[in-house]
Amino acid sequence: MKRENKDRQLTKAEMEIMSALWDNGEPMTTHQLVALYPEPRPAYSTVATFLKILVNKGFVGSRKLEGGGKTLLFFPLMSREEYTSRVMKEVKSTLFGNSLKSMLSFFARQEDVSEQDLKEIIAIIREK
Repeated sequence: MKRENKDRQLTKAEMEIMSALWDNGEPMTTHQLVALYPEPRPAYSTVATFLKILVNKGFVGSRKLEGGGKTLLFFPLMSREEYTSRVMKEVKSTLFGNSLKSMLSFFARQEDVSEQDLKEIIAIIREK
């Protein structure tokens, strides 16, 4: 049974798999995903377990590989931008009282923002 993903966040391990799927842009098999990891690579069964979790959470879909027997291809059901937007809205709501001003001022104070970056951010805000 698939669970609704609108309230779910990805763990670090799940995010690694999602990033690989997003970056690749094409459906991938478990073996292909394992091959993308640096040494020491996780076990095939570990990646397969995380893929099953991602399918159950509703972040990933799967289909059989044509002519591949039982081999499955996995693909993201939401874009990186959609996920990032949802998480940032939750952060804004939960940690900053739904105030964009509070969130942006927090990051402006916490980060070492260059003058050039500030100019670009202001230009983006003015365009909107």
